[in-house]
Amino acid sequence: MYLGVDLGGTKIAAGLCDDEGRILRKGSIPTGVGRPAEEIMADMAALCRTVAEGAGVAMGDVAAVGVAAPGLIDPQTGEVVIASNLYWYHVQLTEYLSQDLGRPVFADNDANVAALAEVEAGSMMGAKDAILLTLGTGVGGGIIIDGRIYAGKHNGGAELGHNILVLGGEQCTCGNRGCLEQYASATALIREGCKAAATHPNGLISRQAQGNLGKITAKSVIDCSREGDPEAVRIFDEYIYALAMGIISLINIFEPEYIAIGGGISEAGGYLLDKLRQCVNDHLFYPELPHPYIVLAELGNDAGIIGAAMVAKAKIGQLGMLTQ
Repeated sequence: MYLGVDLGGTKIAAGLCDDEGRILRKGSIPTGVGRPAEEIMADMAALCRTVAEGAGVAMGDVAAVGVAAPGLIDPQTGEVVIASNLYWYHVQLTEYLSQDLGRPVFADNDANVAALAEVEAGSMMGAKDAILLTLGTGVGGGIIIDGRIYAGKHNGGAELGHNILVLGGEQCTCGNRGCLEQYASATALIREGCKAAATHPNGLISRQAQGNLGKITAKSVIDCSREGDPEAVRIFDEYIYALAMGIISLINIFEPEYIAIGGGISEAGGYLLDKLRQCVNDHLFYPELPHPYIVLAELGNDAGIIGAAMVAKAKIGQLGMLTQ
């Protein structure tokens, strides 16, 4: 069995998983951002013990612990190089937890870990080459190549939302312009929905928001599109086109077996997926080849826990091979 820990800016979740990624027991606590890193890590260790004890499992029977953490993580050393939303810089995460728990501990970036989770126990199960795109406030995700997380030489790769889609386009929070994130995120739908409501006060987007732009959400724009409002349909079709072009770029570079769509926008379900598949298929560079399967991610908020546990499993397996 393995413990998976998902370290987030709001809460810390932990779960005891079997070797197939099934969660046997889980729990969560507030993160309490702003406190010293040592206090937060101590809480993480305590949560691990609580979850294991609740399942009737001694810590000594846990093969290893995996942690999904935000920011730039060095998976070789377990150091959190930088996690700006936690105000962590050069925090020796796995060293601390390993000493506290007395078990091997491994860590990786949360988006990369979520991709591994979908391959090990979710919508892309069994795939060797796969990509997860998470569509929320921003656009994130992870890349799996030959069954392993790929993050580049210095672990700063797989920033999928910052593939530049439009030269000189919308200003991105990263400092560049025209990133995919600015066209394929929930934030993009809200921005364009607000513009439409301002210029078409009698349109459905504005009427549903009762003229209050602050009430416009990505979901409300998508719902208006479902109902056939012309401006909402235009916005969502443009959104789909931008997302499809980002996916086409990924296919042209990696040619994965699967691409899974997660994050809040994925709750649009078949309405999103049908349009997206059609748009991608219309623009494939090699239409004669088998198409990557485009699916909805399945694991939701459990992806961090499961992926972290599977990272621990993979690392223990690699160490076992090295010592044989």
